[in-house]
Amino acid sequence: MMRKGLFTASVGMLLLASSALVQAKDFGTLKFATEAAYPPFNQSTPNGKIVGYEPDMVAEIAKRAGFKYEIVAQKWSGMIPGLVDGKYDAVIDAVTVTPKREEVVDFSRQYTVSVSGFVTLKGSAVDTLPGNGEVVLADDEAAMTKSIDALKAKFKGKTIAVQVATIQADFLNKYLADVATIRTYQAGPETFADLLNGRVDAVMASRTNLNAYVKKHADTVNSTGYGFSGGVLGQGSAIAIQKNNPELKAALDSALNSMIKDGTLKQLSEKWFGENVAPKE
Repeated sequence: MMRKGLFTASVGMLLLASSALVQAKDFGTLKFATEAAYPPFNQSTPNGKIVGYEPDMVAEIAKRAGFKYEIVAQKWSGMIPGLVDGKYDAVIDAVTVTPKREEVVDFSRQYTVSVSGFVTLKGSAVDTLPGNGEVVLADDEAAMTKSIDALKAKFKGKTIAVQVATIQADFLNKYLADVATIRTYQAGPETFADLLNGRVDAVMASRTNLNAYVKKHADTVNSTGYGFSGGVLGQGSAIAIQKNNPELKAALDSALNSMIKDGTLKQLSEKWFGENVAPKE
């Protein structure tokens, strides 16, 4: 009787597993777009391989969600429009969740917590910015007024570089365009190149991106001043997907939630950023 009971239980488990597999969505091969030029989130090696925090993350998501995938390099400025037009299934490029973007695409749950800041040249007129690393939240009106006024005094007549169509560009245009020249670039590395060449006085980007750059150029540049989060800067990075695809969103969210819960996302974060920028459960 015991052997029969075990056999019956085993058959039941197999039927349940089989049922789950049948019910699982077959996504085919999903195409993820990225810039491949935004380290340490993503970058291209000399042999053309795309590596970084996000490629590692997608590989683990695919393993847990059970789908095949490919990652393709695209220009940032056309990435969201390309997703809307169906050229690919998802975007992984440190895309921050904002109300404006939520009008045209859906997002997975967040996989990083976002803070934006500045990098300047050592020894320049804006070598050290006010703020000493303090993070200011957009909903703190008193702190925002104080920090923006201090930056306006420092940046008056200066030029700030930023990548086009980014949340940082939105921030600069909203808060500092009345005192400084805001110069936009198609790709992040171009902003840093002009900083090193003295064509601009500062670069604004996410701190995770800035920290990776400063680490390689510590003798030349500073990560300095206030950091900002919230408001036009959004609430953190997530995977962008086409509207009305709840099954894909559920699969991505489930995998990300499990990676956050078991510490896998924290490990990837520390591997690529040297710190934990993963969100809490």
